[in-house]
Amino acid sequence: MRGVWRDPHTPYCSKESTMTMDVTPGTATRGLLDRLGLPVPLALGFVGVLLFMIGDGVESNYLSPFLVDSEGFSESAAAVTISAYGIFVTIGSWLSGTLSSILGPRKVMIIGAITWVVFEALFLLVGVEAGVHWVAIVAYAVRGVGYPFFAYAFLVWINTATRPEQRGSSVGWFWFVFGAGLPTLGSLIASWSIPILGEVGTFWLATLLVIIGAVMAIFGVRDRAHAGPARTGESAFGELAKGLTIIWRQPRVAIGAAVRLINTAPNFALFVVAPFFFTEQVGFSQSQYLQIVTIVYTANIFANLFFGVLGDRFGWQRTVLWFGCVTSAVGAALLYFVPLLIGPNFWATVACWAIFGIGLAGFVPLTALVPSFVPARDRGSALAVYTLAAGLSAFVGPVLVGALGGAANLPVLIWTFIGMYLLGAVLCLALHSLEDPRNLRRGSPSSTSTDRRIPLSE
Repeated sequence: MRGVWRDPHTPYCSKESTMTMDVTPGTATRGLLDRLGLPVPLALGFVGVLLFMIGDGVESNYLSPFLVDSEGFSESAAAVTISAYGIFVTIGSWLSGTLSSILGPRKVMIIGAITWVVFEALFLLVGVEAGVHWVAIVAYAVRGVGYPFFAYAFLVWINTATRPEQRGSSVGWFWFVFGAGLPTLGSLIASWSIPILGEVGTFWLATLLVIIGAVMAIFGVRDRAHAGPARTGESAFGELAKGLTIIWRQPRVAIGAAVRLINTAPNFALFVVAPFFFTEQVGFSQSQYLQIVTIVYTANIFANLFFGVLGDRFGWQRTVLWFGCVTSAVGAALLYFVPLLIGPNFWATVACWAIFGIGLAGFVPLTALVPSFVPARDRGSALAVYTLAAGLSAFVGPVLVGALGGAANLPVLIWTFIGMYLLGAVLCLALHSLEDPRNLRRGSPSSTSTDRRIPLSE
């Protein structure tokens, strides 16, 4: 069969806005994937993002001990290195949305993949193998723009191509594959690979996975109607400016971005301190710790998908408030206090940390909620702010660790995390949208509006 694609910036029925393309999956498969909310023409992009993020996530739970134990970094120097990386993740996260409006998401994905591979090679060949620490710090930091350019540009692609009633499920699939790689399957591969290839060899294995994922997504996605720049009539400078001014022009976008920052900042902080807490204080081995992380974030990735679908039914705002903010606050307390009290009980620790991981997934509908606050022409700018907050969390998390005293003051960190999530719950009360499926089912005026995007399986 042949799928029909229409440019969302021109009238729905315009013949000039259509293009045809061959769709590989059969009719039955295509129908099944559509019912699950997975956009079929973008399917290979989801697989590519999965492989890319597996490669990016391989190092997530052994990088800090590797820098300290093998490369001679102090614990604070390792935290500074990861914080510098977080700064570039933040920059890349903001620019990914804005540059996608200027260049198109596909080109931004290409830039991100090349940046990741080039600077990872510098980090390994010069920084690690040759022992030049300043090169290791700089190369690893600059590599930070790679994954947000690649992954978040694809997220823009998804949002510009899907209708509101499918958008929550589609972004659920995005966070499903994103979380599967960083850190879930990445940590699992590290636990298998390190005993065989060593830590440095595992870095190179991760690079290979990134290359395969990038090639699959960039060349495998056959939709070109939404791969190019948005036709907003703005100059490049105007688009960059809109990515900032929308914060005060649309206050709910700023509030939503703050909730997104709260979502994963504690999680990135845990990447720094959890290896020390669970191996040195609780008493797990490195292998056991990595297995715990794998199981916990496996639950997280399936929860990402579940809450994407649930948000399309229960409501985006309510899902984020109760299953995101409140559940994460409870999970943050359990993952620290229970292992501290009972010691290295593997499955009890898994259960407690899994509650936190599932809570992180409760924020998934926020990806659909934040762009819905603005007209279609400003959604690239809204997503730029949203992805800026997502990237900023990778910086704020390690900064919190350094500011509050690291693993030695973990109780203070945990109570800070709990307070952040409860603040997020309060902020969610302001995040009402007419496009929220809960309001659409109530027959709000927005339910009668015309949406020019098409079902991705048509």
